[in-house]
Amino acid sequence: MTEQAIDPLVGSRVDGRYQVKRRLARGGMSTVYLATDLRLHRDVALKVLYPHLAEDPAFLKRFEAEAITAARLSHPHVVSVLDQGVDGHLAYLAMEYVQGRTLRDLLDERGHLAPRQALALMDPVIEGLAAAHAAGLVHRDMKPENVLLSDEGRVKVADFGLARAATGHTATGNLVGTVAYISPELITGEPADARSDIYAVGIMLYELLTGRQPFSAESPIQVAFQHVNESVPAPSAALPGLASDLDELVEWCTARDPEGRPRDAGALLGELRHIRTTLTDEQLDFGAAGTAAADLGQVGSATQAIPTGSDATSVIADLQHGATRAYPRPVLPAGISEDGNDEENDDAAEDTDEHEGAALSPRAAARVARRDEKAARKEWAREAQRPLEKLEPSRSRARGWILTAVLLFVAALLAVAGWFFGMGPGAPVNIPSLGGRTAAAAVQELAALGVDSSQRQIFDEKVEKGLVVGSEPSAGTQIRRYEDVRLLVSKGPELFAVPNIVGRTPDDAEKALRDANLELGKSSRAYNESVDAGLVVSQATAPDKEVRRGTEVNIVVSRGPAPVKVPDIEDMDSAEAERTLAAAGLKGKVAGEEFSRRIPKGTVISQDPDGGKVDRGSTIGYVVSKGPRMIEVPNVVGEDVDDAEEILEDLGFEVEINEVLGGFFETVRDQDPRSGTAPEGSTITLTVV
Repeated sequence: MTEQAIDPLVGSRVDGRYQVKRRLARGGMSTVYLATDLRLHRDVALKVLYPHLAEDPAFLKRFEAEAITAARLSHPHVVSVLDQGVDGHLAYLAMEYVQGRTLRDLLDERGHLAPRQALALMDPVIEGLAAAHAAGLVHRDMKPENVLLSDEGRVKVADFGLARAATGHTATGNLVGTVAYISPELITGEPADARSDIYAVGIMLYELLTGRQPFSAESPIQVAFQHVNESVPAPSAALPGLASDLDELVEWCTARDPEGRPRDAGALLGELRHIRTTLTDEQLDFGAAGTAAADLGQVGSATQAIPTGSDATSVIADLQHGATRAYPRPVLPAGISEDGNDEENDDAAEDTDEHEGAALSPRAAARVARRDEKAARKEWAREAQRPLEKLEPSRSRARGWILTAVLLFVAALLAVAGWFFGMGPGAPVNIPSLGGRTAAAAVQELAALGVDSSQRQIFDEKVEKGLVVGSEPSAGTQIRRYEDVRLLVSKGPELFAVPNIVGRTPDDAEKALRDANLELGKSSRAYNESVDAGLVVSQATAPDKEVRRGTEVNIVVSRGPAPVKVPDIEDMDSAEAERTLAAAGLKGKVAGEEFSRRIPKGTVISQDPDGGKVDRGSTIGYVVSKGPRMIEVPNVVGEDVDDAEEILEDLGFEVEINEVLGGFFETVRDQDPRSGTAPEGSTITLTVV
C-alpha cells in the first residue's frame, strides 16, 4: 500500500496489456517496473521513460527506431526487447525479465574478484557485445549496473537501444553514459562506435580485478577530464602481483585513441579467451581466498570443452554461497588459434619452440620469425664480403713502375699533409679564454694564433656591453687553424617595456607582466572614488619604461570608494530623509509604513542600519509613519463608569472622568466626543453621575 501511494503507476495497466506489479529500479532516463503481460501470461521488465523524454517527438522517433533494431538482436547473453509503445503520456519498452541482481550488487558485496572469476564473468558480457556489434548496435552505456546476473547463473547485458536514442536529447550531444565508464571520444563530442563500448569494458575489468574505479574526483566533470587527459593505470599498480597479461588487456581496451583498441567485442573476445588459456593457475587465482591448491591444479588443467556460459554460472553460484574453486579453461574451436585468428593465415602457429618443444602461440612464432630473418641477413652480409675469384700477382715490369710512382705520390702527399696539419692551416690550436675582453682585443689574440673570427651580438645580464661573453667553440676546445671561431659579444642586458596595467584585475595584470617577461611584485589595497573595487589603481613602475627581465612591478588595487557614515534620518519627513541620504552618497528606500500615536504622518519612524559606516551607494531602508490609527468611538452613555473606561482604553483611547454630584451612581451620563471616529490615543471625556 505504501508503494502504491508513492508510485501511482503501480497497480495500473499500461497500454491495456501490461499489469504493473511493483517498481524495480529508477535510472537516469526511466523507471523499471515488474509487470505481467496479460496477453502472453508472462512477467516482463517494463521500462517507462520519464515524461520530459516522452513529450519530445524527435526523441520518441529515435527511441522507436532503436527499439526495433535492438529487438532483432537475439542472443543468450543479451536482454531481449519484446515490445515498445506509447500509451497517452507514457512511452515504454517491454523487455525480458531477469530475476536476480546486477554486477554492481556483486561488486558492492565482494569488493574485487580473482582473475579467474573476473575473466569468466566478462566472457559472456563480451560475447553478448560481440553479437550486438556484429549487428551494427553500439551500447554506449556499458557499466556494472547494466550487466544482470540471474538467479540461475545466466549473465545478460541490458539497455541496448536506449542510450543512442538519448544522444540527441541531451545537452552534451553524444555525451551519454555513466561518467566513470565513458570513453574519451564521447566526452569530446566525437562519434561513438564499438570501440567506445570496449573502453567501458576495460574500465569494468579494471574494477572487477581491483575493486575500485581507475579515476575518481569530487565532480563528474573532473572524472571526464581524467578520461580525456590521463591513461588508465595498470591494475597491478593497485593490486601488486597481478599478471602482466591482465595489465596489457586493460591497457589495450582503454587506449585513449580508439585506433589503439580492439576493433570490436569479437576481436576482444578472442584475446580474453587466449589469456584464460595461457595464465597459470597461480595467476588466475591471485587474490582468491580459501582456494585449495590441489583442487585448483586438477580442475584448472582440464582439457574438455566447457561453454563459457557454464563458467559464469559456476562463478555466480560459488560467489552466492561464499565458495571459491577453479574453473576449466575454455578449449577453442578447431581451426582457430588462441588469439582468435584463422590458423590457415598464420603458418607461424605451426612452428615449435627450439628449447621447450612446445607449440608456439602466434606471438611467439612472430618473434622466432623475426629472429630467423635477422640471422639470415647477417649471414648474407658475411657471404657478400668473400671474393669469388683469387687474383694472381702480375710479374710484369710495367706494374713495378706503376707501384713505384704510386709510392712516391703517397710519400709526397704525406709530406704535404704533415706540413698542413703540423705547421700550416691545419695545425691544432687550443682556444684561449676570451671572456671579459673587448671584442677588438679578442680578435687580435685569435689572429696572433692564426685563427680567423666572426662576431655575434647577444644579450647578457652580467657582462657589460661591448665585452666578450664567450666563444663558439668554447674556451679550451682544440680546433684546426682553418676553422673559424665565433665571438659572442655582449649587447648588455635585454630590456623590456613595462605594460600599462592600470584598470586591470590583478590576474590580468600578472599575465600582462609575464607576457612582457616581467613579474608581479607586492600588491597593496587602497580606497579609490573613481576606480572600481578589485582593479589596479596604480603601478610603481611607469608604463613603457624599459627594465631588465624578471623585474618586479608593485601595484595598488582599489578597494572601491571609502565607506560613508550613515546619517540619522529619524523624525524627518520622507523628502528630507531622501535629500540627507543622497548628500551622504547613499540611497533611500521606504521599507514600510506603520501607524504611530507619536510620530506625525509622513515622518520617518526608524531606519536600517541606524548608524555606523556602509559602502558608498548602499541603500538605507526606512519606515514612514502613517500617523495615528482612526478608531470608531463607541457610545458608552448609560454604562457603568468602570466598564465604559475599560472599553475605551482597550480601543486605545485615553479616558478623562468628569464627575457630577460626586458621581454617586457611577453611571456615564454623557461623553465627548459621543460618536464618529477619533485618533488612537486621543482623550474621551466621560460625564459620570
